[in-house]
Amino acid sequence: MYNLETCKSFYEGKRVLVTGHTGFKGSWLCRILELAGAQVTGYALDPPTDPSLFRIARIADEMESVTGDVRDLERLQEVCARTRPEIVLHLAAQPIVRDSYKDPVLTYGTNVMGTVHMLECVRTTDSVRSFLNVTTDKVYENREWEYGYRENDPLDGYDPYSNSKSCSELVTHGYQKSFFGDGRCAISTARAGNVIGGGDFANDRIIPDCVRAVAAGQPIAVRNPYSTRPFQHVMEPLFAYLMIAQKQYENIEYQGYYNVGPDDCDCVTTGELVTLFCELWNEGAGARASWESRHDGGPHEANFLKLDCSKIKHVFGWQPKLRIREALALTVEWSRAYLDGVDGNAILDAQIRGF
Repeated sequence: MYNLETCKSFYEGKRVLVTGHTGFKGSWLCRILELAGAQVTGYALDPPTDPSLFRIARIADEMESVTGDVRDLERLQEVCARTRPEIVLHLAAQPIVRDSYKDPVLTYGTNVMGTVHMLECVRTTDSVRSFLNVTTDKVYENREWEYGYRENDPLDGYDPYSNSKSCSELVTHGYQKSFFGDGRCAISTARAGNVIGGGDFANDRIIPDCVRAVAAGQPIAVRNPYSTRPFQHVMEPLFAYLMIAQKQYENIEYQGYYNVGPDDCDCVTTGELVTLFCELWNEGAGARASWESRHDGGPHEANFLKLDCSKIKHVFGWQPKLRIREALALTVEWSRAYLDGVDGNAILDAQIRGF
């Protein structure tokens, strides 16, 4: 079982560089590493939302937080040369599908050239022994079929976000084959499903939309209630990332490509997810939650998407720990507490320790 204690036994004292550390997933990841005793350096732009989990939970207090753009190779090289990380977890990205239609140049620049720049730094920094590029379940050529995609299925991606992350995968594979054949650094990618959890304030994500609507006393507007997604609590893939990075650090034969997602029984439609959110929210006092279907004619997004996670289960014995109801319950717990003025850092720590 991979949790905070097993994580601490490896990461305590390790020098870890996390790109994209000011984002939702990056903030959770850095807090886990801080609690595990790692020496964490983060490299990212300012938090992408206001409010942000990064500031609410005071993530920067116990790490070195560097403001920088992954499109700035010289700046990234300076940070790597100075901090000499042993492990690099690359999360920096433009992660919103709709935003990728609005600014495809920014999306490709960040998601493709940002990956090139990070791998170039890994190539020229001899302290790095383990590199993990975090991509997405959307890297696959989506044929809207009923079974989960496997790691050897074709990559593509319809929209600029998904396509740029497919390109990021290919860049990673190319660098691994071209420059890391000597075995000095293990290189992997991890493809995770849609994450939920406390502290996500992004636009165009369903759970933040739910919380904002409830706080405003409005019904939740659901654009695509029949779209199936592999929703999972953010701690599920984060601990999986840390496990992969550790295992390949210890044995390079574990490098490769890994899907990280929920079991089939927890792949639900967006409508089912929001219905469950409302049920859990309404168990408490205060504002009531309800939702309505409101398709806004937005750009193309995948309708049916699942992952086959047989590989990570077979190789590492990994299993998801939280069912979808449990994942949503933790999300509601954090969100309610935050709206009630409770210290966001304390809730974060309690949920990490309890995972």
